[in-house]
Amino acid sequence: MRLLTHNMLSSNIKGVTNGFPLRIEVEKVVEKSVDFNPDFLKNMFAKIEYKALVEASRIMGYAELPDHAEPSMLESDDFLRKFHHALMELHLEEGTLVCPETGRRFPVNKGVPNMLLHEDEV
Repeated sequence: MRLLTHNMLSSNIKGVTNGFPLRIEVEKVVEKSVDFNPDFLKNMFAKIEYKALVEASRIMGYAELPDHAEPSMLESDDFLRKFHHALMELHLEEGTLVCPETGRRFPVNKGVPNMLLHEDEV
């Protein structure tokens, strides 16, 4: 699971008001090379919750992103490459996503998060 995906997921358990960001518990991280596309990154920047991305990337062992970012930084090739690596190339292969409100654990196996809810959670 890419951090791009993680940044879009939240817990949809009935009654949960604070289901984002899901906390990551890492068992296995892999890096997968992806073609660098600056235009895609510039378009995605406004859609990403940057603070959650920074926290998730650090949990996965990547600490190169600055704590804060602003749109003017998108003109820096160095920043774009770091943003690209965190967003697109870090993959949670095995682990768990944890709801910040309820503590409900969602497994990630072979890079696929299982966000299915139990009957009583719908």
